[in-house]
Amino acid sequence: MAHYAIVVDLDRCIGCHGCEIACKNENNIALGEYWNKVVERGPFGEYPDLEMYFLPTMCQQCQDAPCVNVCPTGASYRDADGMVLVDKEKCIGCKYCMMACPYGVRSWNAAESVVEKCTLCAHLSKNGELPMCVRTCSAGARFYGDIDDPSSDASKALAAADPASIHTLQDVGNHPATHYILSPKRAAWKEGE
Repeated sequence: MAHYAIVVDLDRCIGCHGCEIACKNENNIALGEYWNKVVERGPFGEYPDLEMYFLPTMCQQCQDAPCVNVCPTGASYRDADGMVLVDKEKCIGCKYCMMACPYGVRSWNAAESVVEKCTLCAHLSKNGELPMCVRTCSAGARFYGDIDDPSSDASKALAAADPASIHTLQDVGNHPATHYILSPKRAAWKEGE
């Protein structure tokens, strides 16, 4: 089965928040809610030896997605292409999936009384287009594709990176598929801080 995800090269990310804005505009996300959020990490260290980086966070497309496992109605599900999605018609607003997500990347749509999240712009990506955050990244820091397909942009970005520079958010048994590239020359990866 395919496993689509995003790879973010943090060595390139300039923290412009363009991916946040593109995501909100493309998906009509309410004010105060985010499917994609850029977090500042740092500064760390002692002056003048300081490090920092920007960490875009969104659905991690987990291989063993806890949000899918706890959903009582099947509203949170994995589709035929392996994408973790939400069927708003089945969502009863219990928010179990929001509590189960170890990364806090699900949003509550108060107007519709449903949970929402990054869909990897399925309405675009299923037609061969890139997710809007990838398409609009001014720094060219985002790569999308099937991470199990060596010819995808995401896999190529990972293959070109030093294995010591490849990171994921903390794995709590869910196996996040989103990968981050951060080389030690830019900053030290700060796990769980």
